[in-house]
Amino acid sequence: MKKYVIIVAGGTGTRMNNAVPKQFMELQKKPILMHTIEKFKDSIPDINIVVVLAKQLNEDWKKLCMKHNFSILHQLMDGGETRYHSVKNGLTLVPDACIVGIHDAARPLVSKETILKAFETAEKLGNASPAIPLNESIRFLKGKENCAVDRTQYSIIQTPQCFHSDLIRKAFLKAYKPEFTDDASVLEAFGEKINLIEGNRENIKITTQHDLIIAEALMR
Repeated sequence: MKKYVIIVAGGTGTRMNNAVPKQFMELQKKPILMHTIEKFKDSIPDINIVVVLAKQLNEDWKKLCMKHNFSILHQLMDGGETRYHSVKNGLTLVPDACIVGIHDAARPLVSKETILKAFETAEKLGNASPAIPLNESIRFLKGKENCAVDRTQYSIIQTPQCFHSDLIRKAFLKAYKPEFTDDASVLEAFGEKINLIEGNRENIKITTQHDLIIAEALMR
């Protein structure tokens, strides 16, 4: 089956308190988004790449590609009001009868093994989402009360989350709900069981300046 990846880069930098959107910030002298695109191209050479980017950033991205001589082929799609709407826009460029991965642009440290496992599992079972166990104790908060819970019953979910394209496109016909925090939750609301695979702990999502420092260290 043909393989696509939608790389969601719709943010404009508000969480980082930086004039430069996080996907354009540099790791080892290259924008984060370029590292992420390269990881998928290196892992699956014939993959079709869709980058969902806030419309006002399209020209800046094209200039960065020229500056860094970045020539990996990809299609651009305008981002939406939320991540859900950005992914929905990206899915319009994905045909039926293929496997599509949906990945956060700010996760450039995803491993080749995680990418390949996610796509292979989705092709066999319909969907796959990388997950890693919690290392720290957690507590459930309810109002002013809190209580300990068994951390072994919980996992941290990563991307790429991969799907049969016809299935995830149908799931995204549902109206947006705030609880749709990732793509697996959209498919789950459509009535499908989610298949978890082992992720890689280095696959952090760069959201703060502290994350950027960690990513720099991990890439050395």
